[in-house]
Amino acid sequence: MIRLLVWILLGYVVYLMFKGRAGKKDLPKETPVGEETHRDPVCGVYVAKDDAVVGRLEGERLYFCSMACLEKYREQIENKS
Repeated sequence: MIRLLVWILLGYVVYLMFKGRAGKKDLPKETPVGEETHRDPVCGVYVAKDDAVVGRLEGERLYFCSMACLEKYREQIENKS
């Protein structure tokens, strides 16, 4: 009886190992190479150039993670002046 329980337990462990390896195929292996990122000057989050909200200050392009951060940056600039 104990041998049967040991074999069942061993079979279940092997099943879990194979199931775990099969699920990893669905995950992306790496992030795309060469994707340009920029740091948001307000919150410090890195954002992909294609997904960023772009603002300009004295001809320089600034990249923000959201419109909220862009607005906060504008407010900070206005308060400094």
